[in-house]
Amino acid sequence: MAKTKFVRFFDELGIKDVPSVGGKNASLGEMYRTLSKSGVRVPNGFATTAEAYHNFLKDSGLKKQIKEILSDLNTKNVKRLTDKAKAVRDLIVATPLPQALEKDVLASYKKLCASYKTKDLPVAVRSSATAEDLPDASFAGQQDTYLNIRGEKELLLAVRRCIASLFTARAISYRVDKGFDHFAIALSVGVQKMIHSQASGVMFSIDTESGFKDVVLINSIYGLGENIVQGKVNPDEFYFFKPTGTIISRSLGNKQIRMIYNRDPKNPVKDVKVSPADQVKYSITDAQVTQLAKWAMAIEKHYKKAMDMEWALDEKDHKLYIIQARPETVQSQKDVSVLEQYKLGKKGNLILTGQSVGNKIGAGVAHKIIDVKEITRFKPGQVLVTDMTDPDWEPIMKIASAIVTDKGGRTCHAAIVSRELGIPCIVGSNNATSKIKPGQKVTVSCAEGDQGYVYDGILPFKVEKTNIKNLKKPKTKIMMNVAEPELAFATSFIPNDGVGLARLEFIINNSIKAHPLALLGFNALKDAKAKKQIEELTKGYKNKSQFFVDKLAEGVAMIAAAFYPKDVIVRLSDFKSNEYANLIGGQAFEPVESNPMIGYRGANRYYSDKFLPAFKLECQALKRVRDEFGLKNVKIMVPFCRTVDEGKRVLDIMAQNGLKRGVNGLQVYVMAEIPSNIILAEDFAQIFDGFSIGSNDLTQLTLGIDRDSGDNLKVAGISNEKNLAVKTLIHYLITVAKRTGRKVGICGQAPSDFPDFAELLVEWGIDSISLIPDTVVKTTMAVLAKEKKMRR
Repeated sequence: MAKTKFVRFFDELGIKDVPSVGGKNASLGEMYRTLSKSGVRVPNGFATTAEAYHNFLKDSGLKKQIKEILSDLNTKNVKRLTDKAKAVRDLIVATPLPQALEKDVLASYKKLCASYKTKDLPVAVRSSATAEDLPDASFAGQQDTYLNIRGEKELLLAVRRCIASLFTARAISYRVDKGFDHFAIALSVGVQKMIHSQASGVMFSIDTESGFKDVVLINSIYGLGENIVQGKVNPDEFYFFKPTGTIISRSLGNKQIRMIYNRDPKNPVKDVKVSPADQVKYSITDAQVTQLAKWAMAIEKHYKKAMDMEWALDEKDHKLYIIQARPETVQSQKDVSVLEQYKLGKKGNLILTGQSVGNKIGAGVAHKIIDVKEITRFKPGQVLVTDMTDPDWEPIMKIASAIVTDKGGRTCHAAIVSRELGIPCIVGSNNATSKIKPGQKVTVSCAEGDQGYVYDGILPFKVEKTNIKNLKKPKTKIMMNVAEPELAFATSFIPNDGVGLARLEFIINNSIKAHPLALLGFNALKDAKAKKQIEELTKGYKNKSQFFVDKLAEGVAMIAAAFYPKDVIVRLSDFKSNEYANLIGGQAFEPVESNPMIGYRGANRYYSDKFLPAFKLECQALKRVRDEFGLKNVKIMVPFCRTVDEGKRVLDIMAQNGLKRGVNGLQVYVMAEIPSNIILAEDFAQIFDGFSIGSNDLTQLTLGIDRDSGDNLKVAGISNEKNLAVKTLIHYLITVAKRTGRKVGICGQAPSDFPDFAELLVEWGIDSISLIPDTVVKTTMAVLAKEKKMRR
């Protein structure tokens, strides 16, 4: 009989070997063999086989003993599950490996050491279950990993510990839930050259929250990557847009510690503090982000599916390496033909915010647990509140109505498991364990964008599901009004023809927060409080105005990328003076107006001597989106343009700042929201490429209503876009636009609120209707019905 092979090197493995060495090790072998030629670097290593595992359990008598220990298993009894799991692990670790397996492992280690010309090569020892990373199951680090293992004695111990980790409480519980036989699954141990990580992290070839497929999401920290998964560090985050090959978003993480090598065999790694100067720097360069993203795309292309990958930057040779790759198992499995929206019935008192995971809402009684030993007290339906989680917490995570943690980012353990379980989760709140009281009734909302909210009390919410599989596309373009970059990817799944109104105000308010002139004149700013706030906001920026340009460009880019290559019409900033004054440092630069609604706003601001420097920053940001990011689908819209001469002056300034109408396909629209825009429509059509009807302002200016203070008129039914005077103006504008060959759409609230108004616009021949996302499907059906009637 031929000798059994218990160990195989990566160059002997491929994806077909999953039954023998598990998904993780088979994937490493596949990449090492096939992708190294195209420049994807994978550190070499070897793996023990499933046959070696089964042989170990059989020859040592472990299988029989384990069966006896697990014979009366009840995974719902967390304490009993934990005790039994520990008994199995202790038994495995105390049992020596069979002589033949031990001999093969040590011989392979010596060969690996020799290939790197060193004696005690530091290695990472990782588990790879044969059922791991199947399309419908993610083991999410359930089996253990041991880092910086050196020497034969330490390696053999790490191998036994890896095998034992197949029987942790969370792994046993997970297999029962998924219907996997404990002994049908084997454990392969991967031994791979350890990278001396200057930086490391995880990346996905798909957006982890929405399932948007055109981006690569990269998380990065200093040192070893375990601190990301453990949630100890909030990482730097980058989005790379595949179609244009550019980084479209950067977010600086709070990287206060890093994990490094330690020469102590009992504690092979340790955490050290990161210097304040390094904390405000990105842990990798743009060039390295781009390299990683290109590798992610190559790996995705090779496997023909969305992938979840781990990477490291070696501090010795300064090269990047891929150290793991497995299929993404959550968003790639989602049915995109069904839209699911969670909506709060009302909002309560806000307790705290953090980073949302998923888009659901959960509510229940808060149960604060700091030590994993206390998890047996947790009851189904409670909200888990903790500092951070690791795989030992999984038995109670799956019965929680929601999870809130102090630490972690969107790729930490809590986020990964919550995403798979479909449980709303907020990570990185910083203070959940101190602000949420034990026993307090709370509602956890991840349905309001990138920011997650914890409210006091059990609040009502509903779930709306819409099947869009058979929804047809009308001739009239149905576009959307989008304000939040963080919601753009998810919103893009709603049937649409692009964005008819992308607002800059939300980006400025939520991401930038400071008045642009306060950033430009930072050194001369007299407001000490504002100065301190700006310092905190712009960490890492010597040039404060560059912060404005970067964040505005990235916010617009996220929206433009989500809908690429469809048109995205970006409206230039349209804050009123009172709204600008509310930005940090804003009061020093804004007049006090009795009626800001018809005061210093829109086009009038852009060419005023005082605001012109700020408008130039806006132009720089939009130029960057189109020219550097390659998002040529962005069109620009000028709001509140009172006269044709104003329009010309704004266009001249834009051209001087790299946004010349007609160059590189740039189109510039004007908001038709003032009666003069419509009365002089033919003249405006000579200098702009199209019109977008702002029915909200048009109504107030046609009927002489201040929509900020005209509640009594609204109650009387006077403030309504369906008023004959307003409809007459809109009808006339559509007629002129058709005659002059200009596009005309509407982005005001009226079509979203009144389906019959949308039908009237279709009858008049409008080119596009832009709606709030919630009303797109309903209005699309109404437009289809109207177009069908008109064809009869």
